[in-house]
Amino acid sequence: MTDHIKTTAEALEDQAMPRAHSVHTDPQIRPADETVALPRSAARKPVQQKSPAEWAYERLILYIKNFEDQLDNEHEVAMGFTGAQAGVIRIEGIGYFDPDIVTFYGSDPAGTKTQLIQHVTQLNVLLRALPKARADRAPQRIGFRLAADLEAE
Repeated sequence: MTDHIKTTAEALEDQAMPRAHSVHTDPQIRPADETVALPRSAARKPVQQKSPAEWAYERLILYIKNFEDQLDNEHEVAMGFTGAQAGVIRIEGIGYFDPDIVTFYGSDPAGTKTQLIQHVTQLNVLLRALPKARADRAPQRIGFRLAADLEAE
């Protein structure tokens, strides 16, 4: 590791970036996105200039992509919602509506089309690994598409 002398701009940028951290009992587990740097596209705009919905959306993408990266080919990501009777939905899309609404699109275990609209102050998401919807197809990975869309902005 080489020492790096930071410019004033880099030091100020580091102070403005949000900080988070996680530790796991198993040292082989890849750190969750609390310890992963934001993609450049998400970091272009200071957190203070983002709406609560936009900031929650960007972080959810990182968590979902990281979760999917750890799944085998027999499982897909789904989410359970704590504190609600919404149950579990297979994630097929996520969006936000400024300043404070996050929307989840998907289907429930019976295949019924589902959309959950949630205020950011009520956001509690439980990521779950479900057997893929169709055994004869590759698992669908929404995290990759969400991350690619974030980079395109």
